[in-house]
Amino acid sequence: MKGEEDEESEGAGRRPRWLKIAGGTLAGVLVLGACGAGWAFWRLNDNIRSVDINSALGDDRPPRTTPSTGPSASTAAEPLPSGALNILVLGSDSRSGKENAELGGGGETSGARSDTAMVVHIDEGRTAATVVSIPRDTLVTRPSCPQESGGSTAVAYNVMFNSAYAVGGPVCAVKTVESLTNVRMDHYIEIDFAGFAELVDALGGVTVTTDEDIDDEDSHLKLAAGTHHLDGERALALARTRHGIGDGSDLGRIGLQQKLVKALLDQIAATSLLTDPTELYRAADAVTRNLTTDTGLGSLDDLVRLGRSLKGLSSDATRTVMMPVVPAPYDPNRVVADEPEAKELWESLR
Repeated sequence: MKGEEDEESEGAGRRPRWLKIAGGTLAGVLVLGACGAGWAFWRLNDNIRSVDINSALGDDRPPRTTPSTGPSASTAAEPLPSGALNILVLGSDSRSGKENAELGGGGETSGARSDTAMVVHIDEGRTAATVVSIPRDTLVTRPSCPQESGGSTAVAYNVMFNSAYAVGGPVCAVKTVESLTNVRMDHYIEIDFAGFAELVDALGGVTVTTDEDIDDEDSHLKLAAGTHHLDGERALALARTRHGIGDGSDLGRIGLQQKLVKALLDQIAATSLLTDPTELYRAADAVTRNLTTDTGLGSLDDLVRLGRSLKGLSSDATRTVMMPVVPAPYDPNRVVADEPEAKELWESLR
């Protein structure tokens, strides 16, 4: 009996020791997982570059559409914002860095231009949106803009819209858009060549239907009319195509870019980003490494909160339009806002 008791006692002793070992191992795995998640969060958060546009521009701006939504941590108990929102989204034609230089297809090796500009208006409730493209060749009055080094730029008349970014970066781009539209930009988002291409690849490509054959020597894109599934490099080439379609102007390119916006929304809805952490991280890393925002979206928490507030938005509920323009009377290669239609469009977004 003693031997049995000893055996039972030893067995009972072994079991707690085994549980302790297993528990310790599980705890170690959980700690490593938490560290991994913490590292991923830190990396993504550290990727984001932000510009304090509000401080730079001060109070001499159009009134806000909604109360300020500055940086704040989201909690389960805190309701997501649902108010109307206006966001200036720029595609930066940057050739800085190896990836951007290769994707730029030659040309300048430094500097950047805002070759794609869209004002994204999200309706109250955040289940519908209007995306308004501003042609880069639009002639505008560029207001005086503050410079990082101090002082400010001079007011310039009848200059191309995308010159604002070239001379004053995000701050001047926002101020010029607000001057042109009299609509307050609540946020600013800029993504460059590499970021767009990597995002498309991270989503598994996008499916786009073209209405005509495309053969553009500058963007190096050849596509027959029809439906195509494009990887990141070819999707970027489509976004940059202008000479291979229509009259070769920037207006034809805008139509292709708007197709891509809807294709991206469809692809995001079709992927398992929200259920597959690996895919989500890959997409988030691709975006944040090539992203510049205003400080109101300058952290991963802020971007996630914005994204969650837009979960009810679909491509079907997203309207894409171009700011009404007409050829400039003094330069047939440029355009100017077509009034009063342009003014009426911007008033509908306030």
